[in-house]
Amino acid sequence: MFMANEAGFGKRHRHAPRSWPKLPNASELGQVSAMFRALGDPARLRLLARLAGGQVCVTELADLEDEKLTTVSARLQILHKVRLVKRRREAKHVYYTLSDTHVKRLVQSAIKHAAEKQ
Repeated sequence: MFMANEAGFGKRHRHAPRSWPKLPNASELGQVSAMFRALGDPARLRLLARLAGGQVCVTELADLEDEKLTTVSARLQILHKVRLVKRRREAKHVYYTLSDTHVKRLVQSAIKHAAEKQ
């Protein structure tokens, strides 16, 4: 009769001890997950790629994207909600920028990675 343990199956392999990085808490993981969901839309990702070049007015982004102002504003609102972009108002104009250098590096790295030959 074949016994699983006789063949080495069913036993747990012992791994060498190692130090593990500290994992984010549940709230932080939720925030990161929301950021990645926002990054998952190609139209929003295009806006982030444009903003990697610096501050841009929402009306200019709408013109560049050949989209309605309301459509672009809605996309930017989602990105703002998850803290990927910042905005400031100047009279009737609203200007958007990437939140910080982390976001810029994240967007640029993802684009470079996607462009690599497999």
